[in-house]
Amino acid sequence: MHRPNLGLLGGSRRFWPLIVLIQCCLVISSTAQNTSTTTPLEKAPVIRLNDAGTPPDWALMQQQLMKALYPAAMAFIEKYTHEDGTLKWREEWPGMDGSDDGYEAFYNFPLYYALGGPKPIDSLSRIFWDAITEQFTKYGQVHDEFDAGYDWMHHGESYTYFYFFGLADPTDKKMRDRAIKFAEMYMDDGTEKSNYDDEHKIIRSPLTGSLGPRFVNTAEDWVTHRPILAHYPLPYDDIPNVDSSSAWNDDQKFPYILQAINERMMKNDVPLNLASTSLMANAYMYTQDEKYKNWVTEYVEAWMQRVEDNSGVIPDNVGHSGEIGENTGGKWWGGYYGWRWPHGLPNQMEATTIGASNAYLLTGDSSYLELPYSVIRAVSVQAKVEDGLTLVPYRYDDRGWYDYRPMRPKYPTHLWYYSRTQEDWERVKTLTDSTKWQRLQYRKSKGDSENTAAWLGYLEGVNPTYPMDILHATYQEMQRRLEVIWEDDSTPDDQDVHHWLERNPVVLEGLVQTMLGAPNHIYHGGLLHSSLRYFDPDNERPGIPEDVAALVRQVNPGGVSLQLVNLHPTETKRVVVQGGMFGEHQITRVRQVIHYPYQFNTIDHKYMTVELAPGAVGQIEIGLNRFANDPSYVFPWHGNEVPVVGMK
Repeated sequence: MHRPNLGLLGGSRRFWPLIVLIQCCLVISSTAQNTSTTTPLEKAPVIRLNDAGTPPDWALMQQQLMKALYPAAMAFIEKYTHEDGTLKWREEWPGMDGSDDGYEAFYNFPLYYALGGPKPIDSLSRIFWDAITEQFTKYGQVHDEFDAGYDWMHHGESYTYFYFFGLADPTDKKMRDRAIKFAEMYMDDGTEKSNYDDEHKIIRSPLTGSLGPRFVNTAEDWVTHRPILAHYPLPYDDIPNVDSSSAWNDDQKFPYILQAINERMMKNDVPLNLASTSLMANAYMYTQDEKYKNWVTEYVEAWMQRVEDNSGVIPDNVGHSGEIGENTGGKWWGGYYGWRWPHGLPNQMEATTIGASNAYLLTGDSSYLELPYSVIRAVSVQAKVEDGLTLVPYRYDDRGWYDYRPMRPKYPTHLWYYSRTQEDWERVKTLTDSTKWQRLQYRKSKGDSENTAAWLGYLEGVNPTYPMDILHATYQEMQRRLEVIWEDDSTPDDQDVHHWLERNPVVLEGLVQTMLGAPNHIYHGGLLHSSLRYFDPDNERPGIPEDVAALVRQVNPGGVSLQLVNLHPTETKRVVVQGGMFGEHQITRVRQVIHYPYQFNTIDHKYMTVELAPGAVGQIEIGLNRFANDPSYVFPWHGNEVPVVGMK
């Protein structure tokens, strides 16, 4: 097994010039942005925590993980990328599938930086975005910097990476311009190439992108995806000459599947398209242009109306006339990534939750959560209990509801996290296995988002060791992936399109849950929603400052309880605490828990500065007026809008 010596910079020698260049550019950029004598941050309230203490174990582990992820990322980069940032892979890649997997290789790099990771990660993540865009343009999947035409489950996997750039540094003009360009692709331009129809409030196909809606698929489009889909149920039971999923791999029978998909699925809007609302919300938070907000709300409201029109159950296909079941013989099921094929319930839960949470974020109106509530109600009415577990149906077709399984905890957890209602908390408890609340049974997952049950147990008070448990598990998963990287002797021709994602050692779920007190984002296109986020005011950058650790200990309707630790024994540290990932929450007041009588500080601001004395260990309870502010990518020192300073 070859273990490379990654050196002091955490990277190979071939990346030293690049890192030095990045660091120099960062100094120049920082100098350019520091010309103002005063900033809005200087007017923000200041809270001081002066009581020194022994650092908790979780704080030491959190900081160690933050530091260790960087050299791990550099080992991954060294192994799998060329000097220009492209992946060491094949010369050709056919079909419509694949660009998402290229982007997924680095999808959480900018989030790592936004949480407090080293500065070079930000610029490296932008280099890799451009490189993957160029590489998959040559392969044929990307056109005009955006995927030519694919579904919003896969778009969501790609563009989650893109949305994190706004959290990392929204002043990058190139990324801001792309955010606007990409959102405009889903505005109705009055032509047949328009992805969106303003009149009927529909996205005109399940497969859309920079070349417009795709109404007819070819065998070439599906060539790389057929072996994967052979493991799922057939789209329909009545496809002529097809009686099993093995037909996906049968060149004589596959054309019949393709014909059924083209005739019944391709001229429909589907719930999966609700993930596109993140693209619009992303553009709004760069620009504050109301047209993007209006697009999100009208599209989510259109799907809410379809639920009402379909007796409370979300239909999975709507034709170009706006009619439910227009291309499926009047059936409300049978759409692309719908109630039957290929995954069933998870696609409906994820897409409706993404759409509703974005509408809630942009408007402060919690009634949009009714959309995913309708999905949960539809399957909960059909639920049954076996061996103490609540099972819900994942699929529907002519036979009715079927394929009973436990609901994944992350879906009702997200809804509770948005609403903070007791009703939603009780629903989470009803739908999840209570034994999994009491200790972590770590599950590695695509997107690092499957370990929510034990986190809920921590918030409930029945799993007190969870912060250390999840940080240890996250660290161990990083190490496991490094071992896989070092032992990997495959060649590009051996590697499938998921090769890199499965080896990316930047694992962030433990950091998101402990630092932000939030479930990790919905992987297929969801934004990262949180009660808090952090900035380093002394270095004018996002994320927790070096030697500072943060743990959200409680989450409630009125706010959160936050423990902050200064691990440096001789230096004072400052950290800006903002209400909400996008400044959407207003901090109302702060109570310092360690003091008696309790000290209350009125804040009435969307962020505040906390000064931590050397070695300070403090806990504060933060009151929040949730969703009171317009969300934006603006940083505390920017003022009311994001300055655009050019390309990085």
